Amino acid sequence: MLGERPEVSIRLMKFAIQINDSPTRSESARTGFQFIKAALASGHEVVRVFFYQEGIYNAFIPGDSAEAAIPDWNALHRDEGIELVYCLSAAERRGQANSCPGFVAGGLGLWVDACLRAERVIVFGG
Repeated sequence: MLGERPEVSIRLMKFAIQINDSPTRSESARTGFQFIKAALASGHEVVRVFFYQEGIYNAFIPGDSAEAAIPDWNALHRDEGIELVYCLSAAERRGQANSCPGFVAGGLGLWVDACLRAERVIVFGG
């Protein structure tokens, strides 16, 4: 009929996300966090979030869900089941040892695995 809108089919995607910046020095970690929440709310899947370079600091600074100044990654893991992996080598080079709840240490092999399983790879930060 005239005036009817055609039905739009949205293809759901699988994303692998890499975060490369510290949550205290850049907006990219928070932007990545917001992207992930929006993608999940739209029905997309996030295969894994990998924290690399300065991004590993996200695994060692507790999130603040009240002010959202620092992303609450643990809440994302707890509520959505998203796998949060920080690069063990990058953490060791920066003297970091005890991560916040929800994070696991891993190597670049886990990032490669996520990229192979995902349809889109998005990198936030440096």
